[in-house]
Amino acid sequence: MQDTVLGPVLFILYSASIISLIQSSALTPHLYADDTQIYGSCPPAMVDVFSARLTAFSYMQSKRLQLNCDKTEILWCATIRRQHQLPRSPLLIDGTPIDSVQSVCDLGIFIDADLVM
Repeated sequence: MQDTVLGPVLFILYSASIISLIQSSALTPHLYADDTQIYGSCPPAMVDVFSARLTAFSYMQSKRLQLNCDKTEILWCATIRRQHQLPRSPLLIDGTPIDSVQSVCDLGIFIDADLVM
């Protein structure tokens, strides 16, 4: 009985501070059950600064958790005119290189880099 209760309690303890940590990085969190999504935006000239802010975000290692690379995605959205300003190399998130993708699934809806559903 104790093992079935300890799982949810540990999850709450590990994730209690994540919202304020994400917001302190000037990013926007969206949490649903055990899924955490982080959103942010920037002007085209600030893409490098924004990328550095994402790579500096180190919640997982600070809580001794491991990032699930199979479920971690980065989607860059920009107009066709500005797409050449987007990063092409993988971003290091908690020391793990994450490639950007062309589309993501958010609660059953697929969204691509041109924001077409």
